[in-house]
Amino acid sequence: MQGVWRELAGLVLPVDCAGCGRPRTELCPACRQVLTRDGRGARRVRPWPEPGGLPRVWAGAPYADETRAVLLAHKERGALRLAGPLGAVLAGAVRGLRTGDGRLLLVPVPSARRAVAGRGHDPVRRIALAAAGELRRAGRGVRVLAVLRQRRAVADQAGLSARQRLANVAGALEVRAAAGRLLTAQPAVLVDDLMTTGATLAEAARAVTAAGGRVAGAAVVAAPSSAFETDHARIAPLPRRR
Repeated sequence: MQGVWRELAGLVLPVDCAGCGRPRTELCPACRQVLTRDGRGARRVRPWPEPGGLPRVWAGAPYADETRAVLLAHKERGALRLAGPLGAVLAGAVRGLRTGDGRLLLVPVPSARRAVAGRGHDPVRRIALAAAGELRRAGRGVRVLAVLRQRRAVADQAGLSARQRLANVAGALEVRAAAGRLLTAQPAVLVDDLMTTGATLAEAARAVTAAGGRVAGAAVVAAPSSAFETDHARIAPLPRRR
């Protein structure tokens, strides 16, 4: 019900831009352009250190300034209509993976049930549905499959180091009972709103693979600027220790 009331309030109450605060517009053209990275599109991102089992990850925008503000407005303040533009950014990241033209499953990383109850909505699932709509309008066969769930409680990741985050989420996710068969038909792309250390995406990939699914990659709306690869500075793999 909280989500319904927020949507109704957004129809009748004046709003400010979630990115910069410009009055009477939920997302101004300038902030929308920041989300789409001035037409440069999504890029591959890699956290450092990179956790084992992390699939290829593409992100739509750096997590800074206006992008951070828009994500937080959607996630924490219930600006639900921002799911549309955020979904468009996520769809760009999915396209960046270049998974071919076949049908595709988008598997959202789950939020804790208490967090969903407190917010009145599941932000990642909502953005994933918007992304799927964007991809379908472009002719791509895609379906959102929310089959992951937390099998145990995890601590708040804020303030944890990369090593602590890995330990915090290790073994924390699983595919819902009897849902594993749904993962076998098409490749899966894991989707989330934000990647920082990559620990949660690596754990999600483990859970989907353990259930018989094939993970084609992961796509997120945003990631830290330092994680973005560029055309002029690709991250070279570290030499193997002998």
